Amino acid sequence: MNTKKILSLILAGAMCLALLAGCGGGNTSTPSQPSSTPAASTPSTTPSDSGKQYDGVTLTMWSMWSSGEPQANVIEEAAAAFQEQTGAVVNIEFKGRDVNKVLTASLEAKENIDIIEDDYQRIANTYPNILDLTDMAKAVNYDSFSYACLNNQVIEWVGHLNSIVEQPQIGGFFYDKAAFAAAGVTTVPATWAEFLDACQKIKDSGVAPIAQDSAYCDFAFYHQLTRHLGEDKIAELDINGGWSGTKAEQAAQDIIDLIGKGYFVDGAPDEFPASENKIGFGQAAMIVCGNYVTAEVDTQTGTQVDWGFFNYPAVDGGADNASVYGGANSLAITSYSENAQAAFDFIIFLTTGEFDQKMATEAKQIPADIRNKAYPSLEGSVEALLATEKPMTWCAGFHANTDLKDAIKSLCVELFEGKYATGADFCKALDALY
Repeated sequence: MNTKKILSLILAGAMCLALLAGCGGGNTSTPSQPSSTPAASTPSTTPSDSGKQYDGVTLTMWSMWSSGEPQANVIEEAAAAFQEQTGAVVNIEFKGRDVNKVLTASLEAKENIDIIEDDYQRIANTYPNILDLTDMAKAVNYDSFSYACLNNQVIEWVGHLNSIVEQPQIGGFFYDKAAFAAAGVTTVPATWAEFLDACQKIKDSGVAPIAQDSAYCDFAFYHQLTRHLGEDKIAELDINGGWSGTKAEQAAQDIIDLIGKGYFVDGAPDEFPASENKIGFGQAAMIVCGNYVTAEVDTQTGTQVDWGFFNYPAVDGGADNASVYGGANSLAITSYSENAQAAFDFIIFLTTGEFDQKMATEAKQIPADIRNKAYPSLEGSVEALLATEKPMTWCAGFHANTDLKDAIKSLCVELFEGKYATGADFCKALDALY
């Protein structure tokens, strides 16, 4: 609250002094709840000389994007609009994707940061001095326009909500609808048998069924493992070993059989992004990846694939045949921020209504506000996330044993390179790491 306003309130007498005590400055005001239809969220207003709630407030945000990226452009535009409406200045420092390498130390040192932006798993499980947002989220009825599966996962990890989703993610098979239609595949496969049938039809049409970059080999194989074992069992094996003699052998054999049938595009697993680009060039039909692959391929190849999405197929006798990968880049507030409510109001302003829709459209992504529309190529993604009770994590079972994380990823690349004759051989190689 600025000096001029305080002076005005003092001169106004006892009634205004009571108002000052009730308001408590910029940290405790409650933002208005978003309307039932998408619209730019308008933070609550407290009268001041200028009529703006957060005059004199400056927020510092460390962003995971780089200046000039679509996400960065939308954030800057939202910050300017927020300042116009509320008076708060949002200084954005675009740190790029490596922000995680400096955040822990910076947060421990309580550097001048109000808002951070990063992967929601790291926010929940890695960083110190992150604010509990439970009460502020309830005040805006956050549950009514966000994804329960993502919120609940954070609460399971931390015990409370400590981040707000900015960029939801979904994973599974993304495919070229035109390639499927040309091959006579009229419905997306739900079972492994149906998937194999679709692969053969696509191959017979002259297109390779599956693209695979080495960067995502562990992610692709993790889907197959999760279907057979479930994530809890994967984490147990990751810590203790004992892969041999489990259903991990069949999961690996499934991949080996795909290779043997010629279902991967030539060169797979290529170095990123060579293999995924082959979808844009009409050489491959589908890939296991996160939803951002659609924008990557379209941008890198200068094409516009007619994308579709389906959940990873179920396997016979599987332990988890339904879950879909879900994740998020999210926003959080430091526990030592002197303007936490203003920071929260800006986060909600950015992730709902007008600016969330702009983010979804310009960054070609899933909206954070479920009342908005996903980018057209991600049709069905919102529904899939809303239908998921507990999403798969990004290879979290493989990360339970941090000492072996890189070694296991390397073995997954070797699996897709065809270096193992049987699934049993692959599991023996896994166990040899322990």
